[in-house]
Amino acid sequence: MGLLDDLEQESQRRKASLGDADRLKLEREEAFKTRLEPGMQAFHEYLLKLTTNLAFLKPRIQIRHDIPGYGAVVAIIDHDYELRANTISPTSKEIVLNFSATVATDECPTVQVQGAPKIRNLNSFFQKVRLAGIAEFKKDDAGEMIAATFRARGRIPLNMTVNADADSGIAKLSFTNFDSMGAVAKTATAAQFNEQLFDDVARFIAREDSTLFREALSDDFRKQLAQKVQHEQLKRKWESKIAQQQQDDQDKDKGKPAAKAKVDQAVKDGAEKAPSLVDRMKGLFGKK
Repeated sequence: MGLLDDLEQESQRRKASLGDADRLKLEREEAFKTRLEPGMQAFHEYLLKLTTNLAFLKPRIQIRHDIPGYGAVVAIIDHDYELRANTISPTSKEIVLNFSATVATDECPTVQVQGAPKIRNLNSFFQKVRLAGIAEFKKDDAGEMIAATFRARGRIPLNMTVNADADSGIAKLSFTNFDSMGAVAKTATAAQFNEQLFDDVARFIAREDSTLFREALSDDFRKQLAQKVQHEQLKRKWESKIAQQQQDDQDKDKGKPAAKAKVDQAVKDGAEKAPSLVDRMKGLFGKK
């Protein structure tokens, strides 16, 4: 095979690769046009109805965030929803939902913290999440806090952002300060971007039981997991039996010297108590 043949084959491989890339690009653009773009419009309308009803009904929705060194911060949703639909470009759409929760200070712990380093660390975390924490404090002669009482106060901002575009062909959802302080993300294919997903998001926002972050497992994968669990259980069972047998053997080995010592002592005691043949004969000769 000559150099020209090698170059022609490489050119064909690259053309085939470009063909696949173009095909995938067309598929993503088609998914955006036929599913994601109308889906984003439908989702915006769904969220508008959801937030309108929540704002009217004002159910008491509680969120809890654990802060290391302090405990659970309890907050109540304010239902001050701000919903926007943005067109980033002709092939990119965005939905943004903002609202807040007011910290229920009476339901939060009061924590006494001693020591400047601990106070600084905890106060830094409160400042990072934009909450007031220190209620009372005591300073040393140098002006540094050496004792402080923490009790959470303030408001927690919550945000949901959804992006869909033709370049990726998927929907990207992010949620900030819902289950914990910080953001979590989820992606959905064009086929998954449907009413079931809308309902899962609504339940997640309303802090009801939701399958939003529970991944669906195939039957084959479930069987594999079950087999793995059974294997691990059987393995632990045999390991336990082997360990028990080894312990029993060690106990037996420890008992052997003691048993031998007892036998030796018994023989010695018997030898000491029983007169020898000579002694018995002397006794006979000594009798009159």
